[in-house]
Amino acid sequence: MKDKSLFTTAKTARLNSHSPYSKFKVGAAVQMTDGKIYAGCNVENANYAGSICAERSAILNAISNGAKPPIKNICVVVDEKNLWPPCGDCRQVISEFSDKKTKITCANLQGKEKSYTIDQLLPEAFDKSFLIK
Repeated sequence: MKDKSLFTTAKTARLNSHSPYSKFKVGAAVQMTDGKIYAGCNVENANYAGSICAERSAILNAISNGAKPPIKNICVVVDEKNLWPPCGDCRQVISEFSDKKTKITCANLQGKEKSYTIDQLLPEAFDKSFLIK
């Protein structure tokens, strides 16, 4: 990864994960177009459908702190051999706060990584272009 600060922020956020059920810790960091970086981690509760993924946590953190879309870069870090791309819910949220240039990187603590565009992760996304005329 060219900019290690995004990876480091996501890796550090992972340590704050609240994952008592799955023990699956995930950290994410989003960099907005102004260059500021915001972190997030997964937060579980007994109702898994009500849990928040790290990617959404980081995006909500950015927006809550006044950041304006689009996201420039997002990095998701796990401690697994295989890389874990964002889930469907996160892909939808990422698409709504991104543009065609947003880079999504999935990485693990062993140094493996893969990058995507939102079109690769969620082709034909239902996004604001359908709603805003």
